[in-house]
Amino acid sequence: MKKLTVSTAITAAWILGGGVALADSATPLVNVQWVKENACKPGVVILDIRNQLDGHTKVDYLRGHIPCAVYSDYMKDGWRTKVNNIPGMLPPVPALEKLIGSLGISNSDHVVIYSAGLNGLDMGSATRVYWTFKVLGDDNVSILDGGYAAYEAVKGNKIETGTNTPKPATFTASFRKDMVPGEADVAKAMKSGVVLVDNRPADQYLGVNRNTPAVTRNGTLPGAKNLPESWFTDNNGGAFRAPAELKALYKEAGVPLKGEEINFCNTGHWASLGWFVSSELLGNKSAKVYDGSMSQWSANASLPMVQKIKVQ
Repeated sequence: MKKLTVSTAITAAWILGGGVALADSATPLVNVQWVKENACKPGVVILDIRNQLDGHTKVDYLRGHIPCAVYSDYMKDGWRTKVNNIPGMLPPVPALEKLIGSLGISNSDHVVIYSAGLNGLDMGSATRVYWTFKVLGDDNVSILDGGYAAYEAVKGNKIETGTNTPKPATFTASFRKDMVPGEADVAKAMKSGVVLVDNRPADQYLGVNRNTPAVTRNGTLPGAKNLPESWFTDNNGGAFRAPAELKALYKEAGVPLKGEEINFCNTGHWASLGWFVSSELLGNKSAKVYDGSMSQWSANASLPMVQKIKVQ
């Protein structure tokens, strides 16, 4: 099994397939062709985050990955943590700086994240890591549309085996606190009429079922609209829908395309998917993620919830 070293050398600009410098215009989504052309260039870090949510482990990375990609398990390596007994929360900034630096990523690198590319749940891993970089003040980040499945499906694309050992780098965060509303912020927003978007499946939104043990009460936030995670990708696969289709779905769900918006789910995973579509693909920079989501909200009995369909 070969062992490679990923250079952290930095170039002044990175060239997109269409000729746009990444340093000047970071694109939220890149396609397979872009990754094929740029994966091993200095200043570009391809980050494989496949994990148990998409049925993968590091063994799958060792058996095959995009050339020059480094690996970090989204579920196990510290991208999320338990805070005050609430699972899946954003870890302390120093811990994230250490994690990112250990992957050979500096502030000047452009990071392209990919998960397996199987469904909306899976792509939520990529959007959650993307959102984390953004919260830390790093805009040099993209997601591979369609994930590893899209790359692997193209005949002739090189598949690399073994592991790439990154040279540790220094990553310094500039925390964007305004991107991470807390419980009190959400309660205030709810009272002031800010659009609340529940990105969970309809059965959980309606209160028929709930995610256990993370969520302790059935239902949703008062006034919330339901825009399920499975709507954002083609046939709930790994490729994001075209903007025109997304806009039609937002209209159907009663979610405005502009204005303040707080996305939530059970633990802030699917919510990052909704945020990514609103903020990064449709341009609503007033969209935010409620990190604690229903696991935090439902644990506080003083906070209101509505159960649209009563079940025993």
